[in-house]
Amino acid sequence: MANVLDLRRRIRSVKNTRQITKAMKMVSAAKLRRAQERALAARPYAKMITSVLESLTRRVSIFDEETGNLRHPLFATRPEKRVLIVVISGDKGFAGAFNANITKTAFQFISGNPDREIDVEAIGRKGRDLLRRRFPIASYTEQTDENGGKRQVRNERKGKIEITGDHPGMLLKLEANRVFELAQSIISRYVHEEIDAAYIVYNEFKSVISQKVVVDQLLPISRNDTTSQGDTSPGEYLYEPSAQEIFNQLLPRYVEVQVYRALLDSNAAFYAAQMTAMDSATKNSADMLESLTLYMNKVRQAAITREIIEVVSGAQAL
Repeated sequence: MANVLDLRRRIRSVKNTRQITKAMKMVSAAKLRRAQERALAARPYAKMITSVLESLTRRVSIFDEETGNLRHPLFATRPEKRVLIVVISGDKGFAGAFNANITKTAFQFISGNPDREIDVEAIGRKGRDLLRRRFPIASYTEQTDENGGKRQVRNERKGKIEITGDHPGMLLKLEANRVFELAQSIISRYVHEEIDAAYIVYNEFKSVISQKVVVDQLLPISRNDTTSQGDTSPGEYLYEPSAQEIFNQLLPRYVEVQVYRALLDSNAAFYAAQMTAMDSATKNSADMLESLTLYMNKVRQAAITREIIEVVSGAQAL
């Protein structure tokens, strides 16, 4: 049985922990408000650009009428032999099962595609550290081309699954330029046929108490079979600029917006999960304090009773 001094030390420790979790809950709530506003503000834009793209592909053939080629390489579909997966986790912990759910879904995706070569782009320190312990990191060699420019050339693969890049701190300071650079890198790798498809794993923000892990396909961009359906809408449409120019401008922007929206949702979902976890920890510490205080009072009362009995017994012996 613990003595009163040990119980007092434990109670003091629980009180200090409760102060920390309460402060973290307040900080997470403040950051969640801003992150939620940004995530909700980005959704109409993402929804509208998706709607415009769907409307355009229904009315304009994605194949050039003169050459028969695709108007844009992001529409090209190939057998998925080499796949890129972007895993968005948190940079910090104390968020319940937020990071565990993301990495679990990523591993399920990887194990479900044993015949494919998979490149992994890790966003967030928690996911990156776990992935690094499981899979090798891709290596690159700097080479000089004929024009004197330098470029990074990937060395021979060390396995079917490799980590090709990591982006720690991106969620802590979410800047549009960094996100668009990542999206442009994914687009470039797809256009140059370094990958045959790209997927993104993230937590979709539903509400403060609800987040959903989602695996979305970024590339190739899904489309209707316009070659067989043709123009299903009545009337003729004139586009300014040309449909080719619209595709060239819209499709890369569409990919950038999808990546940016996923990061905004993940950011809001992380702070929501952290706030919920810290709120639960604060409530649990209050329950623990109550039970420890009750137990300490029982121990102290038992010690006082024992001392009284010893005093009375000694007095009777005299």
